[in-house]
Amino acid sequence: MSLEYTITSEQVDRRVGTAHTKRAQIVFDTSPDAIEHLMNPAELLLSAFDACMLRNVERYAKSLPFAYQKAIVRVDGIHQDVPPRMARINYELTIWTAEPAHRVALLHRNLQQFGTIYNTPAESCEVTGTIQAETPTET
Repeated sequence: MSLEYTITSEQVDRRVGTAHTKRAQIVFDTSPDAIEHLMNPAELLLSAFDACMLRNVERYAKSLPFAYQKAIVRVDGIHQDVPPRMARINYELTIWTAEPAHRVALLHRNLQQFGTIYNTPAESCEVTGTIQAETPTET
């Protein structure tokens, strides 16, 4: 089964663009000079990586099953000038869980093997990362 996606983006003015899909809109920076309060295209790419990682944590939590309280992903991207591209993506996934270490490692393997937005950049740049388990807080 293949999925298809459609996003429409437009330049609002010479500095700002918007991307639309479904009923969602993202405003982003299109200027050569950084607009500090808007994401630039590289940051949008990295945020898609983050979103995919978090979505797959939830997906595999149901299918494995894997109990967790919350998850946070931090992603750093390294831009290369010649040729211009994202040369490396490094992530740190922190997950609050009481699951044993081997189950955390199983979750990590699933994220690496079956994530669309993980595997797509891995074809063109180095993708590395870690998963760290934290003790859940009492609720």
